[in-house]
Amino acid sequence: MLTPEENDLLCRVEGDAPMGRMMRRYWIAACLIEELPEPDCDPVRVRLFGEDLVAFRDSEGRIGLVDEACPHRRASLFYGRNEECGLRCLYHGWKFDVDGNCVDMSSEPSGTGFMEKVKIKSYPVKEWGGFVWTYMGPAETMPEFVPPHFAPTENTNVAIFKVVIDANWAQGLEGAIDSAHSSSLHSTDMPPAAAVGGSTATGTAWQRPSTDKSPRLVTQSTNYGFQYAAVRRPIRNADVNDYVRVTHFIAPHHVAIPPNNVYNVAQMNVPIDDTHHNLYIMAWSESGGVSTEAWRKFTGTQLGIDLDKNYRKIDNKTNNYGQDRRAMRLGNFTGIKGFPNQDIAMWESMEPMAERWMEKLGASDLAIVEFRRRMVDAVKAFMQGAEPPRLTPAQQVSVRAFEGMVPKSADWRTLGGAHDADARAAE
Repeated sequence: MLTPEENDLLCRVEGDAPMGRMMRRYWIAACLIEELPEPDCDPVRVRLFGEDLVAFRDSEGRIGLVDEACPHRRASLFYGRNEECGLRCLYHGWKFDVDGNCVDMSSEPSGTGFMEKVKIKSYPVKEWGGFVWTYMGPAETMPEFVPPHFAPTENTNVAIFKVVIDANWAQGLEGAIDSAHSSSLHSTDMPPAAAVGGSTATGTAWQRPSTDKSPRLVTQSTNYGFQYAAVRRPIRNADVNDYVRVTHFIAPHHVAIPPNNVYNVAQMNVPIDDTHHNLYIMAWSESGGVSTEAWRKFTGTQLGIDLDKNYRKIDNKTNNYGQDRRAMRLGNFTGIKGFPNQDIAMWESMEPMAERWMEKLGASDLAIVEFRRRMVDAVKAFMQGAEPPRLTPAQQVSVRAFEGMVPKSADWRTLGGAHDADARAAE
């Protein structure tokens, strides 16, 4: 159980909060590439760790991520003109390039040298795997950008949905490492089926070969976070086999989720501020997979249908997430469309920042406890000068979640990827 002080240490990311400072040492997803589709397109507001920024794609296709406030009179650059390789403030016409340099001051006399002295805060960016990534930490500690585990190559097929969540980042991430909840909350969308040998995707559901709602959990610490297995009793051949799902938590806010027969799944919960975050869930495959359109339709996250143009839910707390009680009486477990929206209803119902010291945890919460311990310990060590936990470049392309039927004698730690002897910080 976390104390209130530890809960703040885990959850708070704004200003000088230690967790926010540690997370800035990673390459972070700022927005989707689809939000900046072409040169001189509309600018996009980006808020990360409580900091207000603007992203824009200039006339040559380069992306800038800069402070939203113009350094002149602090007016918002979001309303600015994106033209001729720069973002021009509407108030007095000051213009900035993607590196934050002031390249025009129409309100000031020329030849004074004032323009060369003005620079706006800007952050480096990298486009990869459907995302615009940024590094917001000290320049001298910036690591080389390494492709994320869910997009190891430029040719990886990555389907993504994005939703703005009105709750702290840790509440969403804990949902991704809570294997037990799927057997209840998602039981309509992830039903048991005796005919399948593993998680099997159809157009409307992910079928699973187990009715066991109380998995046995086992965890192991790693240099990048931890991995854990949820071991369930299968419907068939339960005397010799287990149904095992292996999940990886990858600091600071990535989760490699057990796949199905068509695609792998990953999740990121990127902090906007202390009480909001961006949820991204990726369906990815190095061959085949699923289209973004089909992925968003299946998950109930289509723009203009389920979400507004700013990726906010149309069904939300104000209308009970569109919950259909009649459908519940007819057999739908939650009455809420789409498994992500079922999760979101639970996360947001905990209030913007959950009071974790009030919880009553059980055996099924072992991975939750491990996540909290690992991240609180990591941020405490960071405050003392230690490096944040992270994947090595080799692990970045080898770490894999796993699900399937295995003999009872199998060692779950050998399932999936990133199993080199030096990959784990055994405790």
